[in-house]
Amino acid sequence: MSQDFDIDIFLKNLPNLPGVYRMLDKSGKVLYVGKAVNLKRRVGSYFQKSDHSPRITLMVRQVHSIETTVTRSEAEALILENNFIKALSPKYNILFRDDKSYPYLMLSAHEYPQMAYYRGTLKKPNQYFGPYPNGYAVRDSIEILQKVFRLRTCEDSVFANRQRACLLYQIRRCSGPCVGHISHEDYQASISEAVTFLNGKTGELTQTLHHKMNQAAAALQFEEAARYRDQIQALGLVQSQQFIDSKNPNNPNDIDILALALEGGTVCIHWVSIRGGRHVGDKSFFPDVRHDPDPQAQEYAEAFVAQHYLGKSKPDIIISNFSLPESLQEALISEHGKQMQFVTKTIGERKVWLKMAEQNARLAIGQHQLQHNNQQQRIDDLARLLNMDSDGLQRLECFDISHTQGEATIASCVVYDEQNIQPSQYRRYNITTAKAGDDYAAMREVLTRRYGKMAEAQANGETVKWPDAVLIDGGKGQVGMAVDVWAELGLTIPIIGIAKGPERKAGLEELILPFTGETFRLPPNSPALHLLQTVRDESHRFAITGHRLRHAPGVYVRLADPFSHAPLTQKDSQAADAFVGLGKIAALGVKVSKHCTYHGLALNVAMDLTPFSSINPCGYAGLATTDMASCGVAATPAEVSAVLAEQLERWLA
Repeated sequence: MSQDFDIDIFLKNLPNLPGVYRMLDKSGKVLYVGKAVNLKRRVGSYFQKSDHSPRITLMVRQVHSIETTVTRSEAEALILENNFIKALSPKYNILFRDDKSYPYLMLSAHEYPQMAYYRGTLKKPNQYFGPYPNGYAVRDSIEILQKVFRLRTCEDSVFANRQRACLLYQIRRCSGPCVGHISHEDYQASISEAVTFLNGKTGELTQTLHHKMNQAAAALQFEEAARYRDQIQALGLVQSQQFIDSKNPNNPNDIDILALALEGGTVCIHWVSIRGGRHVGDKSFFPDVRHDPDPQAQEYAEAFVAQHYLGKSKPDIIISNFSLPESLQEALISEHGKQMQFVTKTIGERKVWLKMAEQNARLAIGQHQLQHNNQQQRIDDLARLLNMDSDGLQRLECFDISHTQGEATIASCVVYDEQNIQPSQYRRYNITTAKAGDDYAAMREVLTRRYGKMAEAQANGETVKWPDAVLIDGGKGQVGMAVDVWAELGLTIPIIGIAKGPERKAGLEELILPFTGETFRLPPNSPALHLLQTVRDESHRFAITGHRLRHAPGVYVRLADPFSHAPLTQKDSQAADAFVGLGKIAALGVKVSKHCTYHGLALNVAMDLTPFSSINPCGYAGLATTDMASCGVAATPAEVSAVLAEQLERWLA
């Protein structure tokens, strides 16, 4: 305890009221957040009892002060506790790390509603269906709705400016509302049918479609009747592939199935989501148990439910292989605004679902442990290579340099920590001081910028998370620059250079350890090599992606001299004058967004350029759009396509 904090005086003056307490260490960092029906009794128990779990015992030893907040009820305390846990991520609380909001399928409130994948705060008047366990489940539902109801998925900007139907219309995945191929009334009818389907009323929808099919056939509208027939068949296929809650065929509930498993010190909660009577997906959650050598299953179950549902969408029914305290049930119901069922004893098909979820939880634990053991083996092998203790080798940072023909140089830094890559901690650096094509100087700049700032922050008293080793994607030149930067900054972090092997073949990489003077190759089956390759490849991928983002793939001409063959000066695409004086005459490359493919290869032959005068093509200020006709080349699209096809065949052969 701190000198300024007297635990006896503090406990004596605590109220016998519900509330939330926060245990703090000597630096003021929150170690643990808890809730209590009676603050005086609950907080006092930490210092009066000795039968705590190892996790709590370790936490109590570090407590230097305590803060409390009184609430009106235990349910209110539970909600506040959950908010504190999410905001503070205390070290000794049970944490289910999932920093993303759950995805939804959204139908927008436009005149012609868009169907889209959505994460974030739900906004009226859009309609949302979910949440789904993962993005794959949402995209699977979108694919179903595209096939059956042919709803648009394109962005509003694309929808508003289409002059002809896209590929999705051609392959019967969209009804083409952007170009008037379907009336507003018919499109709204499709939306209504899609909502009926998403709400689980598949039987009712099938009956309606059968009626419409018979009506169309009676009116000799056989193409329309065939369309309804195809919809009915597609719905039947969906039904055969999904769980259906037969207990409530006409009014299916949103149901979540939760199965908890504890094996070998690993805890897993397996979540199965049933929305509108359909099994839309499942997901396994693994809490952090590093600070809990003896995890208690019930504690983890309650923590998961609180963190997973409080402040978020809730199902009508939760089926689980564990019980929940009344206070937690009350908090969930009060937020839900209507009655919820909490079921632990099941019969029939729901019992089968729960047994399947339990089995999946146990299988997930097995896979999780195998993965953990594999990663630990890789770390142990690399630690032996570096003559380090494996406990002291957890965080790797890897640097790579990328450019295009010496221009637009970018450096990437990727992070491997907690036995996994950490995309949220990745960083890109635009290289500004190095000359074009000088990878050595670029490496010096990025290392100086990153670790110079970290050294400065540490000198100012800030907490800095240094890497345990630094991986350099490059040969002796790049590694030599790293050694020079280390000498300037006074760093002693191990450096590993990984130079590409002959013909860039994986498994033939040359490793460089500058501080020991060693240069060698590891066998292709080396766990240490596999770890280094994984991190190196991720760094390379991240650098290439960043570089591509800076480009506007295409063919450009100087508007003042379109027949000039002099090379265009490469500029940073973010510069204000990057595209001034240029005209884009062709698009190259592919972009895929929301199941729509853009660009590909497009050459402007002769077109109306007026609409492009009021926009920034591709989003780049100063860039104009031009065509062959404007450059003085008179040719028909048929003539150009024949020549273009011939050239493509020659170059791609």
